[in-house]
Amino acid sequence: MKTMEKILAGVAGAAVIAAFVAAVPAAAQDKLEELKAQGFARIAIANEPPFTAVGADGKVSGAAPDVAREVFKRLGVADVVASISEYGAMIPGLQAGRHDAVTAGLFMKPERCAAVAYSEPVLCDAEAFLLKKGNPKGFKSYADIAKDPSGTIGAPGGGTEEKLALEAGVPRERVIVVPDGQSGLKMVQDGRIDVYSLPVLSINDLAKKANDPNMEVVAPVEGAPVYCDGAAFKKGDEALRDAFDVELAKLKESGEFAKIIEPYGFSAQAAMSTTREKLCAAQ
Repeated sequence: MKTMEKILAGVAGAAVIAAFVAAVPAAAQDKLEELKAQGFARIAIANEPPFTAVGADGKVSGAAPDVAREVFKRLGVADVVASISEYGAMIPGLQAGRHDAVTAGLFMKPERCAAVAYSEPVLCDAEAFLLKKGNPKGFKSYADIAKDPSGTIGAPGGGTEEKLALEAGVPRERVIVVPDGQSGLKMVQDGRIDVYSLPVLSINDLAKKANDPNMEVVAPVEGAPVYCDGAAFKKGDEALRDAFDVELAKLKESGEFAKIIEPYGFSAQAAMSTTREKLCAAQ
C-alpha cells in the first residue's frame, strides 16, 4: 500500500512539474500582451550619443532607441519610454523589473549573456580615447596607461571601458568612474585625467560637439576588441526577445534597419555579419 502511495505521490509531483514547465512559455508570452495593453515598453538608456540621446525637450533618440521603437511598434507596442541609467545599474534594474528592455550600447559579453536574454546584434563599435592634442604620453592602448605610473583614465561606471582598463592592469585608483561624456571631456581639459574612453562613435560625437582644437581622438584603441550590442531582456522573457528578433530580422532584410542606424554612423553590415551566439561565446 505504501509503495502505491509513493507511486501516486510521484505521479502527482510529476504532473505539477509538467504543468509548471508548460505554463512558463505562456507566462513569458503574456509579457508582450502586457506591453501591448500598456501601450509602451520601458527601456533603459545611457544618454550617450549616437547610441542613445535625450533632447532638451525630453525626446528620446539615438540609434538603439530608434531601432527598439520601430521593432516594438511592429510588435503592436505603440511607443517606448526611456529612463537614463549608468551601465552598471542597467542589468540589476532589468532583473528587478524596473525596465522591460535595455537598448543602450550594452555590449554582449559572456557574463552579460548569462545574466540577460539578448536579441540578435543591433549596433557594433570599437573603443577610442579622448586626450589632449599631440597625445603627450603616447597612449594607444589600455596597456600603455597601465605601464605609466602616473597615467589615469576615465570611463563610465560598470561599462566595458572600465573593465578593459582594469584587465589591462591599470590600478583601481587610476581608473576614474565618470558619470557622463561632458564630465569626461571637462576632466581631460582640466588635466584631472589623461584619457577619457568610450566607443569610437561616442567619442567622435563628444569631440565634434566640444569643437576644442586642444583635444585629440585615438581610435581604434590598440588591442581592444570590436563589440556589438543587442536589446537586452530579463531572463524569463525569452518569448518577448524571440518576437523582437523576428521583427528585427525583417527590418534588416528589408533595408529599413540600415536606414535607421547608418545616419548615426553605424554599419548595418557589421551587425548582420555576426550573431548573438558568436558574440556570447567570445572571450
